[in-house]
Amino acid sequence: MYISKEEIQLLYADTDMMGVMYHANYLKWFELGRSALIRDLGFSYTAMEEAGYYAPVYDVQVTYKTPLRYGDKAHVYTWVEENNGLKTLYGYEIKNQHDEICAIGKTTHIIVKKENFRPVQFKKAFPEWFAKYEEIKKK
Repeated sequence: MYISKEEIQLLYADTDMMGVMYHANYLKWFELGRSALIRDLGFSYTAMEEAGYYAPVYDVQVTYKTPLRYGDKAHVYTWVEENNGLKTLYGYEIKNQHDEICAIGKTTHIIVKKENFRPVQFKKAFPEWFAKYEEIKKK
């Protein structure tokens, strides 16, 4: 299993009235981690879009464990949980500088054609990318 690690920039503007990172920002950081994983493997969303496809989020799950605050250091860890040909499930952990888990989550993505948003098989649209996910996914 391959796990990508990406540093998160925690900005003061990302905090809420309680002085902790606003809950919706974790979804942005999941995207940061997912993009880093894809880049690490030699692929890109830009190339996918240029080929006429999108990979929208189908489902999101997040559980908050320990709050992140401005001044903390944080990383997002990302991996492929499942990859069944139609849907890809990514797993995430966001940890602070003390290696405490601040949030865990999952996002499910499908591949759709740009012109009509109809789902297509990941395996057929991007066989090399699909094969790499099969190689590195959680066993």
